[in-house]
Amino acid sequence: MLTIFTSPKPFTGQIARIQKNALGSWRKLGPAVEILLIGDEEGMAEAAQEFEVRHIPAIERNEQGTPLISAIFETAEKLAKHSILCFANADILFFDDLLPAVSEARAQFERFLIIGQRWDLDVGNRLSFENGWQEQVHAEIHRIGNLHPPAGSDYFVFPRALFNSIPPFALGRAGWDNWMIYAARAAKTPVLDATASITAVHQSHDYAHLPDGKAHYNLPESVQNVVLAGGQNTIFTIRDANWRLSNTGIQRRSWIGRGALRSIETAAISRLGPGAIIHFLFHPVEVIRYYAERFLGRLSNLVGTRNKRDKDPR
Repeated sequence: MLTIFTSPKPFTGQIARIQKNALGSWRKLGPAVEILLIGDEEGMAEAAQEFEVRHIPAIERNEQGTPLISAIFETAEKLAKHSILCFANADILFFDDLLPAVSEARAQFERFLIIGQRWDLDVGNRLSFENGWQEQVHAEIHRIGNLHPPAGSDYFVFPRALFNSIPPFALGRAGWDNWMIYAARAAKTPVLDATASITAVHQSHDYAHLPDGKAHYNLPESVQNVVLAGGQNTIFTIRDANWRLSNTGIQRRSWIGRGALRSIETAAISRLGPGAIIHFLFHPVEVIRYYAERFLGRLSNLVGTRNKRDKDPR
């Protein structure tokens, strides 16, 4: 029914336990789920063997050695056994509410994109996956978990061939996940917010795998991802989903619920594409301030250069 694919980090230290917890939760979904590990990071082949999942080691990378989202998705599209695919970050736990939600979307739409907010939870131990493990994790979610803001997406469920031309985004950096939502909306594909029906748990971790151990938001590759996406106008979030998937079924989200002005803006961007005119129409103060600062900066440099010339005795 569903192929889950991912490109994990090296299986070392804290992240090894976290990723094995995620793989264990995916395996517990049963034989209807195929799992693909794409990449050649340390320990990945051994993890694939341990969990009896498919391992595809060859993956295209950028100049910094970071795997490319375009290559990961293309590989999954070619090799997946099922027609419905799910990309998930390798630190995400899934539960038995995933497959029913996917089935419901599939029954109503031929093309769709399912996204949703995650729960942040510190899972400090290796999960045993014995009877009752889901109830134990759910209890911890309600006790100490936090629902992550809708700015980032950690999983995408979609039918094969939904994304035919993905820019060469760097994996694990900002911007690319937002573009996926924009691309689906631009293709007039229903985007379903499944926060209320799919429980996705992000296991809290450090950023030891990144330069200086800092989060990825300000890394050059994140900046480049945003440029590849087409700029800030294509930074769509889960709030920009135009459908809602919950325990009561699938409903179209109202403009009021998403924010009327933002709904009009995303509709315009989706239909006309990102551009300076649309950005000015919806963010005039920001645009005017930007160009005013540039003008004043150039004027200051010009005045400074003239003063320097006037003071030069030669």
